[in-house]
Amino acid sequence: MLVLILAYLGGVLTILSPCILPVLPFVFARSDKPFMRNGLPMLLGMAITFAGVATLAALGGGWAVHANQYGRYVALVVLAFLGLTLLSTHLAEWISRPFVALGNRLSRHSDGNGDSIWGAAGLGVATGLLWAPCAGPILGLLLTGAALNGASVQTTLLLLTYAGGAATSLGLALLIGGKVFALMKRSLGAGEWVRRALGVLVLCGVAAIALGLDTGLLTRISLASTGGIEQKLIDAVRPAPAPQPVLKTGEPLPVEGTFPSLAGATEWLNSPPLTTESLRGKVVLVDFWTYSCINCIRTLPYVRGWADKYRDHGLVIIGVHAPEFAFEKNPDNVARAVKDLGVDYPVALDNSYAIWKGFDNQYWPAHYFIDAQGRIRHHHFGEGNYHESEDVIRQLLTAAGQKNLPGGYVNDVRQGVEAAASDDSTRSPETYVGYARARNFAGGQVAHDDALDYHAPAVLGTNQWTLDGRWTVHGENAQLDRAGGGIAYRFRGRDLHLVLGPGSDGKPVRFRVTIDGKPPGADHGMDTDADGNGTIDSQRLYQLVRQANGSGERLFEITFLDPGVQAYAFTFG
Repeated sequence: MLVLILAYLGGVLTILSPCILPVLPFVFARSDKPFMRNGLPMLLGMAITFAGVATLAALGGGWAVHANQYGRYVALVVLAFLGLTLLSTHLAEWISRPFVALGNRLSRHSDGNGDSIWGAAGLGVATGLLWAPCAGPILGLLLTGAALNGASVQTTLLLLTYAGGAATSLGLALLIGGKVFALMKRSLGAGEWVRRALGVLVLCGVAAIALGLDTGLLTRISLASTGGIEQKLIDAVRPAPAPQPVLKTGEPLPVEGTFPSLAGATEWLNSPPLTTESLRGKVVLVDFWTYSCINCIRTLPYVRGWADKYRDHGLVIIGVHAPEFAFEKNPDNVARAVKDLGVDYPVALDNSYAIWKGFDNQYWPAHYFIDAQGRIRHHHFGEGNYHESEDVIRQLLTAAGQKNLPGGYVNDVRQGVEAAASDDSTRSPETYVGYARARNFAGGQVAHDDALDYHAPAVLGTNQWTLDGRWTVHGENAQLDRAGGGIAYRFRGRDLHLVLGPGSDGKPVRFRVTIDGKPPGADHGMDTDADGNGTIDSQRLYQLVRQANGSGERLFEITFLDPGVQAYAFTFG
């Protein structure tokens, strides 16, 4: 219910966003007609169409986006005709004659002058195809959830609720606008002039959308951004992280639930498919991870160590790979990562998040400890508490009848990208590059799914980042369209990582990194040399900076010498 309310409020706030401006003329084009027969059907058509298109775009991938482009072209033509009819009553009668006749056959709810419920709903459908709202934090949260959770009634309901919120605020504005319009007609006799003015505005709206201003310039010159308000709403309703259980010496572990099914795995690596029944009698550690997640990578030395140490004593470790980004759903990418990371225990590919949902999980990484009777006895989210986790493993193995367990703890010495994060509590936060979850972008708003030339500002504040060059920013990544573009970030932390991938053609992309305007030298990461040079040859996490001394604030800049690179997210250590 809280998420539904949040979605509705996010939609209501869109009337304050600059991205609503191009469709306002279409909404007000019939403001002089009865609201129930014109305004309401139009707004319903707009809301339902937007929710449907957004659902397909979030779940169906690129084909839905391209299909909608053709719908936008048709809608532009329809609404251009609408603008022309407002400019000339004679032209309106000529154009509307066949549509009025068709409407009369479909429905009796028409007065013969185009005042048709079906016509208003059609106008709403066209407006819904054209509407591209600014992806503030709330819409970004909804789109991310849609991509994560897959097709469901809940996904469509949330998007429809968001569109319903937008329709509510537009409906209130339309009701007020209609009264103002009627008052002007009565007191000034200016009805025809207002009608023509609306026609001009409609044609201007068509031109603005055709030129891409609704997803480009208007988002960049926003004077009434709702991002801050939306983020406060999200923070207010976001549930607090689940507390980590506190283990007390000598007390038995509580029973937290039963082992959910593993049947939803789409594929298995390093093992034939496993079932909860076949694992009965074994102690099982289920590790939810994804291969580009730095927190997951930093826990792997311990998980691998436990698998090696206790494999012959009844412990089975299952890595459930639940992808965060689309490229992590590719089995070949996961298989390559599993090999490169030295993971030799069973890995279940959970591309549909069936196992994730079965555990009601919300985190990467997440560890669930299951006893020999198939009961969840402990869990741990995130990094850390490794000795405590190993104590739980030993306790469950002992309860299962295992004896002569090897002593001590798995080695804490870790190298390279797997090394523990620094102790700097002020290090920069995880930062997404795609518009669905982007924060702290310093170059104004971004154009959604359209190519645009970005210009890096002269100065960046702490934890701010920007693009430079010609980029097309998508929901989960930004793709460079022309060689020579780059990204800058003023960060704090010992390590800087960036999830990157080559373009769709798979060609390697060369890059060069600087820190405070100079080659990194001793501060280079595993994937760069001292001069800052490196190559992107696969979709994965790249360690670009590891400061040799400290974790102070630095200006990171990366320039790509070839086009096509896809940038996803920064993480820090």
